[in-house]
Amino acid sequence: MIMLKRTIAVVTTAGLFALAGVTGAQAAESTTPVVKKVALTPEQKAAFEAAKAAHKAAHVARQSAVASAKPAIASARATFQAARSGATTPEAKKAARDAFKAAVATARAGIPAKPVKPARP
Repeated sequence: MIMLKRTIAVVTTAGLFALAGVTGAQAAESTTPVVKKVALTPEQKAAFEAAKAAHKAAHVARQSAVASAKPAIASARATFQAARSGATTPEAKKAARDAFKAAVATARAGIPAKPVKPARP
């Protein structure tokens, strides 16, 4: 009798999961309309290509600025660690940390903001 109850419970549970799976699959179907791409006018295409080229140039400039700031930050970190290890008072440690923060802020000031990708018209 117990075996019969377990079998019925398993079959019922399996049926519910199967029904929920079918319902979930129907709900997951795409209901958003398909947007067709519209051909760009020559003016729009030229403007978009110019925006892409400007974005690429800004991206390269930012990457080179980051690359040039890395050695300065590494040097400041090494100086900070040497000053901190040689410091005997908390005030000297704080001064070393403040000098490190100032050096990092100066290095980061030369890095331009991330460029925004151009949107397709």
